[in-house]
Amino acid sequence: MSAPSTAPDGYGHDHDHDHHASAGPHSTLRGYATGFVLAVILTVIPFWLVMGKVFANPGTAGFVLLGLGAVQIVVHMVYFLHMNTKAEGGWSMLALLFTVMLLVIMLSGSIWVMYHLNHNMMPGMMNQMMHHDTP
Repeated sequence: MSAPSTAPDGYGHDHDHDHHASAGPHSTLRGYATGFVLAVILTVIPFWLVMGKVFANPGTAGFVLLGLGAVQIVVHMVYFLHMNTKAEGGWSMLALLFTVMLLVIMLSGSIWVMYHLNHNMMPGMMNQMMHHDTP
């Protein structure tokens, strides 16, 4: 027979370490509330910018909206996905590079699609609207 284990669970594992220390400071109710408030603010500002027609140039508005969208992605990653700079928290250089790559693909792809939709669809829609208005 083997000697009895002195570990608390009887299997040789020590479960006294703090699981919350590795999760980071944002895994509390206060952290989630902060992330939620930031996400709401970063959602309301673009709606206000577009609906209030704050920028005269649509290109400037598009770049500001893309910047706010990128900031919101970072807020979601930090406050809801709990990614941080510590290796034990799950944030490695590979994850950072992958996130940046996805961000660039999504933002540039969105601009490309919106530009081509606007360029290819809007002139035809304007002609159709003009034909419906004439008796």
